[in-house]
Amino acid sequence: MTRRLLKGFLMVALFVVVGVVLTACQQATPEPTQPPAPPQPTAVPCPTSAPCPAAPDLSSEVPYYALWMNSGHADATAEAFRHWDSENPAEVPPTCAKCHSSAGFLDYIGADGSQAFAVDKPAPTDTVINCNTCHNPSTESLTTVKFPSGVELTGLGREAVCMTCHQGNASMVQVDEAIQKAGATDEDAVVGELGFINIHYYAAAVSRYGAQVKGGYQYPGKSYDVLFEHVSGVQACQDCHNSHSLELKTESCVSCHPGANSVEGVRAIRMASSLTDYDGDGDIKEGLADEIAGLRDMLYTAIQAYAKEVAGTAIVYDKNAYPYFFIDTNENGSVDEGEAIFPNKYASWTPRLEKAAFNFQVAMKDPGGYAHGGKYIIQLLYDSIENLNEKLATPVDLSMANRVDAGHFDGSAEAFRHWDAEGKVPNACVKCHTADGLPQFIAEGVNISMMPSNGLRCETCHNDLSTFSLYQVETVTFPSGAKLGFENSPNDNLCLNCHQGRESTVSVNRAIAGLEPDTPSDKLTFRNVHYFAAGATLFGSEAQGVYQYAGKEYAGKFEHIPNYQACSDCHDAHKLTVEEGACRACHQVEDVTQIRLEDPKVDYDGDGDVNEGIKGEIDTLAEILYQAIRTYAKDVAGSPIAYSPTAYPYFFVDTNEDGVASPDEAIFPNRYVSWTPRLLQAAYNYQYVQKDPGGYVHNGKYILQVLYDSIVDLSSKVQVNTANLKRP
Repeated sequence: MTRRLLKGFLMVALFVVVGVVLTACQQATPEPTQPPAPPQPTAVPCPTSAPCPAAPDLSSEVPYYALWMNSGHADATAEAFRHWDSENPAEVPPTCAKCHSSAGFLDYIGADGSQAFAVDKPAPTDTVINCNTCHNPSTESLTTVKFPSGVELTGLGREAVCMTCHQGNASMVQVDEAIQKAGATDEDAVVGELGFINIHYYAAAVSRYGAQVKGGYQYPGKSYDVLFEHVSGVQACQDCHNSHSLELKTESCVSCHPGANSVEGVRAIRMASSLTDYDGDGDIKEGLADEIAGLRDMLYTAIQAYAKEVAGTAIVYDKNAYPYFFIDTNENGSVDEGEAIFPNKYASWTPRLEKAAFNFQVAMKDPGGYAHGGKYIIQLLYDSIENLNEKLATPVDLSMANRVDAGHFDGSAEAFRHWDAEGKVPNACVKCHTADGLPQFIAEGVNISMMPSNGLRCETCHNDLSTFSLYQVETVTFPSGAKLGFENSPNDNLCLNCHQGRESTVSVNRAIAGLEPDTPSDKLTFRNVHYFAAGATLFGSEAQGVYQYAGKEYAGKFEHIPNYQACSDCHDAHKLTVEEGACRACHQVEDVTQIRLEDPKVDYDGDGDVNEGIKGEIDTLAEILYQAIRTYAKDVAGSPIAYSPTAYPYFFVDTNEDGVASPDEAIFPNRYVSWTPRLLQAAYNYQYVQKDPGGYVHNGKYILQVLYDSIVDLSSKVQVNTANLKRP
């Protein structure tokens, strides 16, 4: 090739590349049904008699070219693009081409006119991820991502492009399929047909979307976090990473996370919603990245112990050598020379070991998992350790480790996962069971249905994330209609919005109006106060959260001592834990459940113990009430009853009359239906006490009065020994 001809070709190639990029950067045109294949620069062999000329400098003509050139996507020497050079033929196979060549990606999305979401042919090895990979009509219209688990996410933005490759090549589905195909039925029997299943590299979308895409191995019976919701405006891949250089946009981090102006600074991030010691090392100030590393090390210890004790062959791991797990020939626990080679690959896989090793690799191969969705990764690691521990002679100690956060931030909890199947949280539940519900209610006074969320977020309570100021609410309307609030601690009024229950004396009276007190009515169903109505308990008769019997006087708001009057005076606002040290200082008890009321000599529950804590008094009275409810239900309502604290709607027909709601009884079709007004009042109060486990502190006198009155009211129709009971 002559120098003039070569120069002419390079100019033509330059105009093609620049033309493609500039066209892509202009306003997108409507996409045809089958878009034509985008122009691709053709590789030209260099003359053997002369060195190749230097590549043209496009940095001044092509936007972001210099940023792209310094990224991993443009590194033509990387193993990710050079791995197949020595193959015959030298081409990227269809199973790998989607993410390891530009041509393969364009084939996958159908930009070449082929079927979308499939790679039809091998790709050449001489193309990196270039401008045309992402800047073409087909890629720009991509809003759907299909995961290895079979889960399909739709309606996405530009992050769909990133997630198409950063999702891994395997999931819990492939793990289960491999175990089933191998015919493995014993969790702990070595199966020769099993080999290590590798999720592959940088599966950030798996960490971020968690249980929604089932990328990690999720153990049966366990619930897992879903999409990690950061803060508004910083949710998608491109919000945190430069789309061309791929580097972190740390300038976005430092506004909320001082010191996070580098990768190491980001690794040290620890939010107030994550004040849990996940790895059990006693350090809750270390970054989430270190918590994950700690749990990962614990899992590796469990894997090595299990491999040797149960599978019968020692194991080691090398993150840089395929297939990663190898036989530890000298059983010293470390990778030595000659061990991390393919012929020495680990082959003594059991189903239990396969699952744990898969999760270990999930945590290893997303080095940014702590930011993408650290709590999901923590759950996978914790559960894997726990599962292996079942077979270890000396289990890995999890006694100080933690799987989940405090309730408000536990995205895996039933309080947030209850509506996943429906895909929508109804408006009546949105305020307290979604991250955006409370702000909407404060702003509008009403709620509309919303998508389920992964727990609460900073923005649920904070209206400004630069100062972390809180939404201001003067009073809160309770189910009874009462408007109440903390005058000296207005920030705690936010707590009252949700910790108030959903029923009251008013709603129960409305339900039983006009009905005979002791006659079952098909118009009645159980009225459930809901959970943790601590605010209603604290305000006592002012809120009327319990059922208050007519003609009786009840304690009002519980006035404790100054500086310990409102929610945050006694509870950490984020950990939700009780500041027990302050309790012990005044009450001189090690166990706060032993705190008594003003007069320590009164025996409220009639058991003869005047030294037990007020909680003990309440617990005994609650037991007496339950027995009275059972007796009344059978003798007066005509149908035996049993209670379950976990199964809705809590009260069921006690078919065998043993007083226990067994699993076959605690089902909705067997719900209790023989309600009389008197029975409903007592059952409502019993449930109220069960669902505010801190009632003895929030307003113990009020709770004792309610229990006493419920028992006495039932005793007017059935025999209950109330002689030794006392009402505060």
